[in-house]
Amino acid sequence: MVLLELIPIGTVLAVLTTQIWETALAAQEVLIESDTFRRLATYLKDIQPVLTELGLRNIKDSQATREALESLKVDVQRAKKLVEGCKNRARFYLLVNCRSILKEAQQVTRDIGKSLSLLSLANAEISIDINNNVNKLRDEMLNAEFQASQVKLQIIDKLELGLREHRTDQGFANDLIREIARAVGVPVEESQIRRELASFKREKEEAALRKQRVEEDFMAQVIALLSRADIVRTSESFTENYNASVYSIKSGIVGDEIPPLQSFICPLKQDVMSDPVNVVATGRAYEREEIERWFASGETIDPVTKQELSDFSLKPNNLLKESIVEWIGRNFRIRIHKAKEMMESGDESKQKQTIDALRELCLKNSMVKSWIAAEGLIVDIVETLKSHNKELKKGSLSTLHVLVTDNTENKHQLIEAGGVEQVVRCLARNITVSRLAVKLLLELLQTGPLQNQLVYTKLCQEKSAILLLVTLLNGEDTEAAGDARLILEQLCDRDENIVQMANASWYTPLANVLIQGTDDSRLIMAKAIANMKLTDQNKQSLGECGAIPPLVKMLSSNLEVKAAALGALQNLSSFGPNKSLMAVAGAIPVVLEHLFSGRYRLTVRESAAAILEQLTMDDGTRFLVDASGSPIKLDLTIHNLLAVQENASSSPVVRRHVLHSLLGMVSLPDAEIVRTLLRAANGIQLLLPLLEGSDHEICDIVVQLLWCLADKDGHEIASFLVQKRMAGFLVRLIEDNSREHVQAAAAGILASLTPRENVLLASLIEEGALSALIHALESGSSKGKENAAGALLRFTDPSNIETQRKLVELNIFPILLGMLNSGTPLAKIRAANALFNFSQSTISLSSPSPVTGCLCFRPTSLPACKVHLGPCGERTTFCLVEAKAIPGLVSLLDEHDTEAAGAGVDALATLVSDDEILEKGVGFLHETNAIIPIVKLISRGTDISREKAVSFLERIFKVIRIREHYGALARIPLVDLATHGNYSVRKKAARVLAQLQVIQEASTYF
Repeated sequence: MVLLELIPIGTVLAVLTTQIWETALAAQEVLIESDTFRRLATYLKDIQPVLTELGLRNIKDSQATREALESLKVDVQRAKKLVEGCKNRARFYLLVNCRSILKEAQQVTRDIGKSLSLLSLANAEISIDINNNVNKLRDEMLNAEFQASQVKLQIIDKLELGLREHRTDQGFANDLIREIARAVGVPVEESQIRRELASFKREKEEAALRKQRVEEDFMAQVIALLSRADIVRTSESFTENYNASVYSIKSGIVGDEIPPLQSFICPLKQDVMSDPVNVVATGRAYEREEIERWFASGETIDPVTKQELSDFSLKPNNLLKESIVEWIGRNFRIRIHKAKEMMESGDESKQKQTIDALRELCLKNSMVKSWIAAEGLIVDIVETLKSHNKELKKGSLSTLHVLVTDNTENKHQLIEAGGVEQVVRCLARNITVSRLAVKLLLELLQTGPLQNQLVYTKLCQEKSAILLLVTLLNGEDTEAAGDARLILEQLCDRDENIVQMANASWYTPLANVLIQGTDDSRLIMAKAIANMKLTDQNKQSLGECGAIPPLVKMLSSNLEVKAAALGALQNLSSFGPNKSLMAVAGAIPVVLEHLFSGRYRLTVRESAAAILEQLTMDDGTRFLVDASGSPIKLDLTIHNLLAVQENASSSPVVRRHVLHSLLGMVSLPDAEIVRTLLRAANGIQLLLPLLEGSDHEICDIVVQLLWCLADKDGHEIASFLVQKRMAGFLVRLIEDNSREHVQAAAAGILASLTPRENVLLASLIEEGALSALIHALESGSSKGKENAAGALLRFTDPSNIETQRKLVELNIFPILLGMLNSGTPLAKIRAANALFNFSQSTISLSSPSPVTGCLCFRPTSLPACKVHLGPCGERTTFCLVEAKAIPGLVSLLDEHDTEAAGAGVDALATLVSDDEILEKGVGFLHETNAIIPIVKLISRGTDISREKAVSFLERIFKVIRIREHYGALARIPLVDLATHGNYSVRKKAARVLAQLQVIQEASTYF
């Protein structure tokens, strides 16, 4: 052995520092009294930097320093021996000896502190900061106190009391071994406790080998006491003993139960005692609580013997207590045996009472659980779970939960009896039953590895289990939801289970796998999302769980992974908020690259095209941005989309998605830039020939695209339709109500045609366009009716009275009047404009015919119109008065916040447009209360409507009586308009005010 004096002082410090560090790390691994050993580890770790610093500062190499280091080394070795000893000892042993272990830990800590003090004294010249650190640490260690927890101390006291009193009753042993197991962190189940007790027995054998007789004897007593507990006995031996006990009881008992012996009865409370004690002076037994109360009340005599007492000492009567416990156990076993008959009776009311009684027995005495199992009642109780009786189910589930708690053998019996399957079925019942069922399942999973795996496997095999658990998880019962979550989390180590959870609408585990799972698992999850049928709420949940960013990252992987990730994103991208998440994750450029590149297989390009379609649907180009949020180059994107469309190798599916994407990009009102880019890329020339193709879906999309472009490219579209003789094609689309968007688009194209498209308009009439438009007005969608009304304007031009007449013969007037009452704002405007066109023709059609022929043979004429010069009729002169259109037009004037009011003014103005009918027209409008709404429109309508109203007033105020009647009402709003209106309306308002003689005609208003 090398003498310490021969080793350099620096080496001594280094070696000692290493030993201290190793001991500190080992101390952290001690499982029992972990707080104490963590404190010791902390002290040791605090010493290590002090020694390191001393080495760096060239500590003084003196005899005193070496002696201090030697003392510290010895103390650290003692600490290490203590730590290593505790690391490898049985937990039961450590608890039983915790007082001595803590005492030794405290002493070695203080001794290390003393050694530090010696080291400080031997190096007085060290710096103040090091000296202060050493002194502070020394003081803490010298004053260290380690104590066991109160719970552990109570257990040790109870154990020692049991040994002193030679307790042999099973109830005491059962309670004690469970308390010890919980205190040292051992699961309270048979296999774990048996394993721990076996380790404790090996400690006794090692003590015998070391010839430590006192310790060996003490451990032997502890083992004998704990071995009486039911939990450490095998189920076979327990069942054997139970059956023998029941047989002996049955052979000697006639009645239902064994009556108590008189000695079991407390004379004071006249009931069986639970904690019997003897009065030392007389030897009489009483219930502890009762006799203590007796003496506390001032009594000084024995309640039975009446003997005057000077000594009030009490002594536990353990023999009597054991006899009472044995008597109670015998009666319990009698009840359990008779319970078997009740359970086999088939009477559900008797079964319910029996099950509830068994549960109460279990709560009074834990041994009863094993007796019930030995009687075979667990199988019977499981069988009752098949009943439709809700109360019976509740009782059975509650009792089974009590039976299997802290009892592995009972759990095994329940599993073998098909209990897992029956409990899973109970999850689908009402919430009170479901709550009990999920609580029982959770308890079954909290057991030894073999049974746990068995329960786990059965849960996975039950197809409805995960669905029902997720349903509970998402339910309103917080207790059941919490238990369901704990079970589901244990099932998350299988990919197929996670997919089932997602199919049941719980997506958190799936998202977690996508974020941090293996490559294979992520692929499975992506494929699962791609194949799911998702509602918007499901898509929202997946987006909020964080599924989208990892899916976007997967697009940079191999081809199979790309296809799966794109399929998943395709399924998620139709939900608005998910589009934003995809854009933020940088998905858009990657998706476009997969669509435009020819090196990817068809399914990949189809998914990419479908994603682009959904990104643009209803949102245009809003989400077409890169990862930084900057817009992508739209001109290049449109060019590439058209190139895909032109490519003969592109599949019909890809082409449809591309066309839908273009439609989404150009269909919004604010997408004029995109429409311009599409025109510049020769989009019209590419789209028109597609109308001749055989793919009806592509044709439908093209029609919708052309509608979006028709406002500026109507002539080109009309020329193509004429050249290809496709007017009939357009008419058939308008006739078809089954595709509302296409019908509206076809009508919209017609609405965009200019009057100069005479050839096409004539062809359309020949193909039945008028009837088709009437049909769309009657039964189309809101947008279809709007566009059909717009197209109708092309056929109501006053210059073509024959076409107007055809429309009237098709009963157009009732349809237009209906639109005035219930159409959309735009439909009302267009209906009013159509009535305006019809009314323009009325004056020429209603002129009185010259009188010819004999008076007796003159043809019968229509009655004279209230407004027009000659006879009128709805079908003959298109008269608004005869068509009863005036009330609808007047009601339109109240819609002052839209241009519909202005359109109403225009139509009504046709009744006063000609000087010849001015008087009659004004009089009629006065009678129908049409003028006041027009006056009011001056102050509250849109700019256009107000200007039209002023023009109307200027016209009617030529009639003096009308001017005098309405002038006062119109004066103030006209002055306001003449003051604050735009230039054009100011001039008109001033002219009307001049009519009213409010201002002079030479006024500066003009």
